[in-house]
Amino acid sequence: MRHPLVILLSLLALSACGGSGGATDSPPRGSVPVNELRSDKQRIMAPAVSSDDAATVANDNLAFSLDLYRALRSRKPGNLVFSQTSISTALAMLYAGAGTSTATQMAHTLHFTLPAPRLHAAFNALDLALTTPPPGAKAAAFRLDIANSIWIQDGMTVLPAYLDTLAENYDAGLFVQNFASAPEPARKAINSWVADLTEDQIPTLFPAGSINTLTRLVLANAVFFHGDWKVPFRKDSSNGVFHALTGDVSVPTMHGDFNARIWSGPGWNAGSLDYVGDTTSMIIVMPDAGTFGTFEAALTPELLGAMLAGTRSAGSADLFMPRFKFATDVALGETLSALGMPEAFGDKADFSGINGARDLRVQQVIHKAIIAVDEKGTTASAATGVSVGVTSAPPTLVVDRPFLFFIRHNPTGAILFQGRVVDPSMN
Repeated sequence: MRHPLVILLSLLALSACGGSGGATDSPPRGSVPVNELRSDKQRIMAPAVSSDDAATVANDNLAFSLDLYRALRSRKPGNLVFSQTSISTALAMLYAGAGTSTATQMAHTLHFTLPAPRLHAAFNALDLALTTPPPGAKAAAFRLDIANSIWIQDGMTVLPAYLDTLAENYDAGLFVQNFASAPEPARKAINSWVADLTEDQIPTLFPAGSINTLTRLVLANAVFFHGDWKVPFRKDSSNGVFHALTGDVSVPTMHGDFNARIWSGPGWNAGSLDYVGDTTSMIIVMPDAGTFGTFEAALTPELLGAMLAGTRSAGSADLFMPRFKFATDVALGETLSALGMPEAFGDKADFSGINGARDLRVQQVIHKAIIAVDEKGTTASAATGVSVGVTSAPPTLVVDRPFLFFIRHNPTGAILFQGRVVDPSMN
């Protein structure tokens, strides 16, 4: 079981577009043969990003992730998983081509507070940090891949400055398709790219009919995460009671021995589980019994940031938690409009930074995520855990009621995946 997620945006052209430059036969990552338009600039592998800018992007992304969480929890009352990292990256690529009030609305909604050149450099630095393998970690035990692609109508003009920004900061080229006369083959090509990157966990992101003759541009970002626990849970989980919001359920409950760090605050308990390589952790935040809804509603970026930083004062402990596996499939257009960027979806949209004209608007934003957690981590690979006896009983955190989870890259503070589990018996 591996856990990909993808965010794609489709742009609708309101009028015909002009001619483009030449194309090469270099395919995107994956096995789909397409033509590529690409800047002659290379990716900047050592972007000059100050510590202040890196901290600003981390704090701004956390604020946007909480805005998304609040919006999605009202639409998705059950289990939920999404990736702010994926969504922000895809929208940052779109933002690079936005102008006037469209850019202002996007920056406000996405919490982009840095000037555009520094913002894109900071996203580049973040991506490079996230995808740097932990020292000594084998690919079979830990893997984190991020990929970007942009799919464009054959014959559409793209400004060189936009291509340069994508190449230097997002390692993304533009791949040519003919949406106008053959939207179905284009849809299949994009879906095939997604399926290849996610090892067929998301075989069909765009359903039949979702790409049409008016589509001119599709931006795609995929994040693939695979990690084993640094300290695995015991192999033989027994059923335990989980106090779901709708009533008690019996679910397989994983038992850990000195596998976590735990800490607490007013109204909540938390635990952190490290993955192999020590750069990435899953953090569980469990509100007190009967307070889950009010706890969610009261969360602020400052409060959440303080909770997640509590690992520095945590103590070693046993952690018990349910196995869980589920997916989230959501269209984000209405959510993003409600959060403050409706202009991007309407006739007044300004994406002239892409092609020099104001003839593009966002057609749809689709986000899919899937996560599975078991005794070995985020994969189904086999591993053996050895329990070492101690002379006294360690602290224990029993996760037996609704909780929030965050998969965090610790050096940068980036939240790769987040969500909630209200009933682990539901897929």
